[in-house]
Amino acid sequence: MIIKSYEINKINPDLNNFLLFYGKNEGHKNEITKIVIKNQSNILHYDEKEILDNENNFIESILTKSLFEEKKIIIIKRSTDKILKIIENLYSKNIEDMIIINADNLEKKSKLRSFFEKDKKLVCIPFYPDNDQTLSKLAYEFLRDNKISISPSNINLIVNKCNGDRETLINELEKIKYFSKSGKKISSENISKLINLTENHSISELIDNCLVKNKKKIISILNENNFSNEDCIMIIRSFMIKAKKLLVLSKAFETNKNIDLTISSARPPIFWKEKEITKQQIYKWKTKNIKKLIYALSETELQIKKNINNSINLITDFILSHSSTETNN
Repeated sequence: MIIKSYEINKINPDLNNFLLFYGKNEGHKNEITKIVIKNQSNILHYDEKEILDNENNFIESILTKSLFEEKKIIIIKRSTDKILKIIENLYSKNIEDMIIINADNLEKKSKLRSFFEKDKKLVCIPFYPDNDQTLSKLAYEFLRDNKISISPSNINLIVNKCNGDRETLINELEKIKYFSKSGKKISSENISKLINLTENHSISELIDNCLVKNKKKIISILNENNFSNEDCIMIIRSFMIKAKKLLVLSKAFETNKNIDLTISSARPPIFWKEKEITKQQIYKWKTKNIKKLIYALSETELQIKKNINNSINLITDFILSHSSTETNN
């Protein structure tokens, strides 16, 4: 059956445990997925190709359950009509586990889409691209809920930067939220700097080279740039966002042992220019050490807030100390 995304809370997970999410709006799909899997711990992620290459093992892993095992949430990414026979097989077994199928655009003639649309026990949700009006509404609600005051013109600037991508919008708003915690008024100049961080050569390159422990390059970037106290807040919070994304990738890599699958499965997608250095970062950092890094970032941010005039020294010491190979043993 076809339902709207806002109706997701109306479904009965015991009866409607097969769900198809299709469409280009990855940010919206991720939001709804988080609602569905809330408070669940036994969550397994697969790529369609991974399942097709190991079909028997996949089916057996689902049908074989230990006595005290919790229900599984199985998320299948990059799905196409090729997965249909496997889904039909599992559906016929009346399994208790939940299957969430994430697909790109599916045409009306899609057999997978048709299978989910016609059966009342199956859930099919299309996710269409957001328009500027929808994104503006989301931005206003986010800023209101976080008590952040930004002019309408700056909200339009942020929305335009996102090119209709909800997930990009949330990432940009999170940067602004982190910056606003410094207690400073957010100016148009701050907004421009924050939403262009992914394009800011000096700051993004500084963080990337720290995570691959290229100390020589880091020193070069620090010497070439005259970072301000305000920049230090941006650096530490951008570093935090990057570290949290790396933690997700690291966990995925420890599970699937496949670096290319880990990179290709990332959401939001990793820009092609950043794929190689991201692979290096995954190889360099173990999950337990990324958690330590995130804690250290939080502690450094507190120190910067207490002594803003010394923030440049604090951020420089932090960057240099974490670019040492000894920090990730």
